[in-house]
Amino acid sequence: MGTKGDGNRQRIIDAADSLFYRRGYNQTSFQDISNATGIPRGNFYYYFKTKDEILDAVVDLRVEELTALLGRCEAETGDARERLLLFSNVLDFNRDDVIESGCPIGSLSSELAKDDSALHNKSRQVFVLLRDWVKRQFAATGLSNADDLAMDLLAKLQGVTVIACAFKDVDYVKRSHLEIKNWINEKTLN
Repeated sequence: MGTKGDGNRQRIIDAADSLFYRRGYNQTSFQDISNATGIPRGNFYYYFKTKDEILDAVVDLRVEELTALLGRCEAETGDARERLLLFSNVLDFNRDDVIESGCPIGSLSSELAKDDSALHNKSRQVFVLLRDWVKRQFAATGLSNADDLAMDLLAKLQGVTVIACAFKDVDYVKRSHLEIKNWINEKTLN
């Protein structure tokens, strides 16, 4: 059973994750996180000395969540093409969030790439995990250009999230998701 300290630490991480996604890392202060958790700001230093340490924990959480999602895709089917199609469903599952705030991975990575290379490298870990997994799926279908296809799929997914968020367009997400599924099938059905 976890301690109260573990619970408070997790509350800070969860609140920061949501705030970094909705507002951005640079626009979120310790006070914002304190307000969201009800934990006094002074108590944060027991768990995290800096906001960068909170970011590290948020990225670790996002890696953990993505790993679980990819694991569910793998558990559901042994067919790599089907796994890619299942993964693409993330657009539909998260449609409301995508329209409101974009992609939690892409938004954070883009924001940090402008300011701090060390922080960007940390946030990029999520994309590295995703790229490697998508590449393995394309390679399992026998395609020799799996890394290129992985980058293309990531670009398609990120492009949809940016445009959907910019225009707040649900129909665009639905249409683009179907186009991405067709593209996956086109590339993997030999």
